[in-house]
Amino acid sequence: MATTDKASPRDRLLDAAAELSYRDGVSIGIEALCRSAGVSKRSMYQLFAGKDDLLAASLERRIPGYVEELTPDPGESVTPRERILGVFERLEKTAALPEFRGCPFLAVLVELKDPEHPASAVAGGAKQRLKEVFRVEAERGGARDPDLLARQLMLVFDGASARAGAGIETLDGLTTTTATVLLDAAAVK
Repeated sequence: MATTDKASPRDRLLDAAAELSYRDGVSIGIEALCRSAGVSKRSMYQLFAGKDDLLAASLERRIPGYVEELTPDPGESVTPRERILGVFERLEKTAALPEFRGCPFLAVLVELKDPEHPASAVAGGAKQRLKEVFRVEAERGGARDPDLLARQLMLVFDGASARAGAGIETLDGLTTTTATVLLDAAAVK
């Protein structure tokens, strides 16, 4: 965990929630979260209404890094097709890291199975943002049906992320090849 003694109790709790929920799942206990953060339960409840709100805030804080890691730089001079394929190239690179456990947002959605949970709402929003990136780029690239293509690309992204995160698949070009076939079929330039 990347916390320091100078980090606020709130930041230490958010860091601990991000690390532990990604590594161990959202069923982590309050005791483990507080112990990892070096924060008392009393302090945690003064900062957050409960574990659900802490998990949601932790995920919310991860969104900018997620977006930056996966989505293309808007100022980059590349085609929509290259922007989309770049997302899959970055996924393949990230999935090759030993600490990769899949998409943290997808994991929360699958694990909680409750769309009304505060963490599910944040996670669903993050996944919707990526889908919108795909849709916008597909539309810019001339896709016949940008909405359908965005949904198809999300299926590839989430499936690849889950399989690689579970350690049952290495991506090694598999997702970019699959995305290329979808882009070709949709006539995206």
